[in-house]
Amino acid sequence: MQYGEFDANSLMYITNRPELVFVRGEGSWLFDAQDKPYLDFIQGWAVNCLGHCPGEIQDALVQQARQLINPSPAFYNGPMIELAGLLTRHSSFDRVFFANTGAEANEGAIKLARKWGRTHKNGAYEIITFDHSFHGRTLATMSASGKAGWDTLFAPPRCQDRCPPIPI
Repeated sequence: MQYGEFDANSLMYITNRPELVFVRGEGSWLFDAQDKPYLDFIQGWAVNCLGHCPGEIQDALVQQARQLINPSPAFYNGPMIELAGLLTRHSSFDRVFFANTGAEANEGAIKLARKWGRTHKNGAYEIITFDHSFHGRTLATMSASGKAGWDTLFAPPRCQDRCPPIPI
């Protein structure tokens, strides 16, 4: 499918897509190139719960982009500290972990659970997940999907005596 001078085949296949291109969003609505509205029940596969293009978020993004966009997480920045403080103040948590994606957040949760199991539960390492679920596209989150074959889809080939074990 073409979009202007660009070919949609440049995108890696992840799922069957209709021959439809969304060009803007407004609240719970998406609009195609012919300005036909579609009610968006998916909202970015349940990631975007705030709707499309709310004015308050646009204003906040513009204001923040004029000051600071995204320094390395190896450094402190004001918005990071303020948001972490608000989240811990209004929740039962002592600390927060900021992530870019749900997959990255799930990877962090898996690592944290395994570290806790190793430290407090005599080496426990198993993670309970839902069957036929979707937790992201990383190696660990695909393995946690409960979908047949996803746990081995990207597994390395077995090597016999020539591969030493890798310490974890």
